[in-house]
Amino acid sequence: AFSGKRVSQVLEGQIAFDMVLRYDDEARRDLEAVRNTLISTPLGPKVPLHAVADLQDDRGPNYVGREAVQRRIVVSCNVAERSLVDVVNKVRQRVAQSVQLPRGYRVEYGGQFESAASASRILVALGVVVFIAIFGLLIVAFHSTADAAIVMLNLPLALIGGVAGAYAGGGVLSIAGMIGFIALFGIAVRNGILLVSHIRHLKEAEGIVDRREAVARGAVERLAPILMTALTASLALLPLALGAGKPGDEIQSPMALVILYGMLSSTFLNMVVLPAIYCRFRRF
Repeated sequence: AFSGKRVSQVLEGQIAFDMVLRYDDEARRDLEAVRNTLISTPLGPKVPLHAVADLQDDRGPNYVGREAVQRRIVVSCNVAERSLVDVVNKVRQRVAQSVQLPRGYRVEYGGQFESAASASRILVALGVVVFIAIFGLLIVAFHSTADAAIVMLNLPLALIGGVAGAYAGGGVLSIAGMIGFIALFGIAVRNGILLVSHIRHLKEAEGIVDRREAVARGAVERLAPILMTALTASLALLPLALGAGKPGDEIQSPMALVILYGMLSSTFLNMVVLPAIYCRFRRF
């Protein structure tokens, strides 16, 4: 009578709508009409609702929600033109300042924010695992911890541009931005491998014994391949990066900005910083 009962369906176009039979709105809003509503009993006779229940006007939720065997009240909202993390932090601050929760009550922030926080933790853990795995593979490939460490120095160089890209995209590190950092670190390591492996080739295969000559020649000969690959990837990412702020580009744009800015800093500093470090700390 009150919540309604589906009695049929109505088809409009290709969408089916339920046809629900229930009391009209006036009967459901009138407390006296509700009290006098007849209900069926197990023995068969119908009795008015007030005979088996006490009814009164009150304020409260229209249903009792539960999660993990605990009662729950959900307050939800949609976020527009602001980052989700920023909104949650503001709400957290205001709740802590002005809301005194009764004993046994607590506030939890869920929904998309909870999913994003969980995904961030997973990505951070995977990033650490990938970092260790890459370093281990470089040691195996180069048979040198020092050369592997020099290649890994490209990561902070890429991080400089990646942070600038995240700031250019609104200053919020989203899940897409974190994925962009992981891809960026892979590109940065590749650039370092190209440079260090060629310097080693000049030393081992071509017999160059002067450290400065090998480093200078390796940097010059690897400059074109590194620049061409970086330029190709940058041109491919440019349309996505230029779409920042447009509807539908919430995922691609932050990721593209992080990779694009990171490649710019990594490519430039890779050809300046890594040769200097290799020349200063490595011995032939």
